[in-house]
Amino acid sequence: MKLQLAFALISTALCISCNNETKTETTAETPTEVKKEYLSQPLVSHIYTADPSAHVFNNRIYVYPSHDTATGTAEDDLGSHFNMMDYHILSMDSVGGTVTDHGIALNIKNIPWAGRQLWAPDAAFANGKYYLYFPVKDKQDVFRMGVAVSDKPEGPFAAEPSPITGSYSIDPSVFKDDNGDFYMYFGGIWGGQLQRWNENQYDSTAGNRKPEELAVLPRMAKLSKDMKSFTESVKEIKIVDETGNLFTEKDNSKRFFEAAWVFKYNGKYYFTYSTGDTHFINYAIGDNPYGPFTYKGIILDPVEGWTNHHSIIESNGKWFLFYHDVQLSGKTHLRNVKVTELKFNTDGSIQKVTAVK
Repeated sequence: MKLQLAFALISTALCISCNNETKTETTAETPTEVKKEYLSQPLVSHIYTADPSAHVFNNRIYVYPSHDTATGTAEDDLGSHFNMMDYHILSMDSVGGTVTDHGIALNIKNIPWAGRQLWAPDAAFANGKYYLYFPVKDKQDVFRMGVAVSDKPEGPFAAEPSPITGSYSIDPSVFKDDNGDFYMYFGGIWGGQLQRWNENQYDSTAGNRKPEELAVLPRMAKLSKDMKSFTESVKEIKIVDETGNLFTEKDNSKRFFEAAWVFKYNGKYYFTYSTGDTHFINYAIGDNPYGPFTYKGIILDPVEGWTNHHSIIESNGKWFLFYHDVQLSGKTHLRNVKVTELKFNTDGSIQKVTAVK
């Protein structure tokens, strides 16, 4: 009797299971996975890289990116989870060619004044030397700009003992004009602390601008001949609409957030930048390196991941856009660098790039 009862219970259980499976198959909707189509693939996959500043040195393309690592730092709106410790420099003979990782070029432990967070760098060549510019928080947790020097574009780099006097915030971008003058463009709001600087004075209590207030403007300064200091006080750069008006904070699909990058095309200066919380890479055009720059449109639509950061270079008669997304990890703070060709229209406008569909 007990054996018969056991068989009955097993049979009932199997029947219930069959009914449930049948019900699932006939009534449940299985979500269809949408496969993303990427315009290009990561340059490297053995490490995570972001914020690519590309340059052509000695007929070879060098990329100076951030090096993302999974440090376990909690995420917040100030970007604490972007807790980079060092820089790796990448290079290639041409776009599409084999990419070389030259290893650690600079470690935070070798920067005497540094506290934490090595964010997006840039580089320049002058005086027979290569200069690596980087933002890092000092020991008071304020972002400053540092410089390190090397005999080779891939490093290793030796950091100067103190930050550049008068520098602040993040995302240094160094532009060389046709006459040989160098300018540094920089700044980033929110975690980049630019909103805390008014007339080059720091106020730790200053918050983000309100929607109706004028947006925070990016900054710039001319570099000295030794490439290690500014020759002038830091200046604001005006980005204006077609009528000459500055943007307000609520114009956050057009106003500056971070990631300045300047280049010259057909005699015009192109100031390009990220809008941050709306995730566009935009461009504005001016007649001199100090601006003002008139907003013209979007270069790059939002990529996969929260941040959008780029650089633009000419190589072998073509223009290229370097950018990043999170294809490899799916995580905001673990990104990968990519590149695609950038095309101009006959009037100097830029054809917009959409990197993922």
